[in-house]
Amino acid sequence: MTPAPFSVRTTAAFDREFRKLAKRHRDLIEHYGRALTTLANDPYNRSRAHNVKKLEGVPPGQGQYRLRLGRFRFRYDIAGRVVTLTVCSLRREDTYA
Repeated sequence: MTPAPFSVRTTAAFDREFRKLAKRHRDLIEHYGRALTTLANDPYNRSRAHNVKKLEGVPPGQGQYRLRLGRFRFRYDIAGRVVTLTVCSLRREDTYA
């Protein structure tokens, strides 16, 4: 088995938010596993198989990319071969109401 081309890390803020959301939303753990696989192999979404968007006007360190999996959003930065997850959030049903 070949190693993943990118290593994925998290920030302390991401870890705190993830733990808080995972207590109430058990499906987050499954989505997180899929996010790790996606980001380790294709964080730039060159295959166009994932719901990744490069965010405009966001400085490095604040999540320049967004991966959308179900109701969850994962924001991350890419530096060389390292992907750093910075934000884990939940899109609520009433976001656009």
